[in-house]
Amino acid sequence: MSTPKNKSAGPISKEQLEDLVAASLILAREGILDAFGHVSMRHPTDPSRYLLSRNLAPELVTAADIVEYDLDSEPVDPNAPRGFLERYIHGEIYKVRPDVNSVIHTHSPSVVPFGITKTVMQPVYHMSGFLGRGVPVYDIRKESGRMTDILIREPGHGRDLARVLADKPMALMRGHGNVVVAGDVKVATYRAVYTEMNARLQMQAILCGGPIEFLAPEEAFLTEATIEGQIHRPWDLWKAKVMGKR
Repeated sequence: MSTPKNKSAGPISKEQLEDLVAASLILAREGILDAFGHVSMRHPTDPSRYLLSRNLAPELVTAADIVEYDLDSEPVDPNAPRGFLERYIHGEIYKVRPDVNSVIHTHSPSVVPFGITKTVMQPVYHMSGFLGRGVPVYDIRKESGRMTDILIREPGHGRDLARVLADKPMALMRGHGNVVVAGDVKVATYRAVYTEMNARLQMQAILCGGPIEFLAPEEAFLTEATIEGQIHRPWDLWKAKVMGKR
């Protein structure tokens, strides 16, 4: 049973809140997010709510900056600080993907070329096996049938993006960046980092010339399961660095 619209679903644990903050800091440290981009988490006790920071550069996010939203991307607290224009990315994906508990939007630099060319992003090594499930491209001009500022600033654009993403872990956004999703914030962070790394390596392989030996579908599936089964290894390292514990 969902929480009444104007009532909070309640606090989350200190560790869960810390992980959400850490994800923003990690992605800033890794060069995936700069002054822009954002990370959300579905509320752990109410799937009709999600948590996202106020309109702030990711590297500056603290626990005090986290805001609770309903799936229409409206803040539960009417006095909440200003939110991101593109928060509809998160709410509309959560509406149609019950398997998703974390959404990340980045302008990851090496990823952008794959959204504006005919070159298909494919997994080039074992760390990016999740890309073997396919990489769709969302084109806001094509989907909306009009010129825009490229931003997902209204629910309809968010719905279109969610439809293009479908059941995949990542979608490119033409001339914009990408959106990455996962069952929890740790895996979503991992996928955002290694989407950027795969893009960089694939472009390097293209420059080397000749055909590229991408991971076969079965290899991609097997490596995805193996690596994400050990998500604590990169996550614990990254979190320790950004939270001042190392």
